[in-house]
Amino acid sequence: MATDLLSTFSNQLADAVSAASPSVVQVHGRRRPASGLVYADNVVLTTVRALGREDGLHVRRDDGRTLDAELAGWDPTTSLAVLRVPGLDTAPLAPSAAVPRVGHLALAVARSWSNVVTASAGIVSVIGGPLPTGRRRSIDQVIRTTAPMHDGFAGGAFLDTAGGLIGVATAASIRGLGVVIPAAIAWTTAATVLEHGSLKRGYLGLAGQPVALPEGQRSADGRDHALLVVGVTSGGPAGTAGILVGDVLLAFDGHPVEAPEQLLDLLLGDRVGKKVTLEVLRGAASMQLTVTVGERQVG
Repeated sequence: MATDLLSTFSNQLADAVSAASPSVVQVHGRRRPASGLVYADNVVLTTVRALGREDGLHVRRDDGRTLDAELAGWDPTTSLAVLRVPGLDTAPLAPSAAVPRVGHLALAVARSWSNVVTASAGIVSVIGGPLPTGRRRSIDQVIRTTAPMHDGFAGGAFLDTAGGLIGVATAASIRGLGVVIPAAIAWTTAATVLEHGSLKRGYLGLAGQPVALPEGQRSADGRDHALLVVGVTSGGPAGTAGILVGDVLLAFDGHPVEAPEQLLDLLLGDRVGKKVTLEVLRGAASMQLTVTVGERQVG
């Protein structure tokens, strides 16, 4: 009985790899190829680490056919890059609807130097963040895993046991654990890069932490948490707008804010350079301040 269960589970893992493998392609941009994921029709998502240059790029399909690729853009914060590949004609992957949890078994799937499928297994060891990636840059959340991954896994798929996409492998490691960018972040990044050519991230120049609101200051919708401002950058957009340390940020442009990562999500895309309203609680007084969103520097 135990042998049958193990055999069934083993076949389930192999089936998951087999189903995803046509959508995991090989990317040629450096001497040793890496991997990429089919994100949409004729579009591949990979990592800058897989490229090495911006021209002379190629993508090799599951059947061995090699196609010219063009860099559509990349995001310096996540180091994710988007390639347009005319004639790719391969079904895209889709993020898993299941939420990964620490302890879940997962599979890393990539292409070897000879374009055959390679896979490794491990557990989801850590889900956390933010992960700093440069001055004023950080990835809101990353997954760390025990699944072994060499350089060829950069841009590969990280799957749950049902074959659903959990994230994009980076082949980077922290304290011996492989780093994976969650699918939700990767897909949002790819969509914005395709629209703008590069990912603009808004900048307010404030630091905050979640805070529980006193009962008398809770919003009409029952929300009981907001963002306490614990730091304001001199000369930054928030400071210019009049935000002070100790203020409680309730909403950004009409959207409730309860955690730093929510504010980061709201600062993506086309908000740079626009005036938005901040709903702020200062002591017992509620006020609205207008801020012009700056652009987070990528250097």
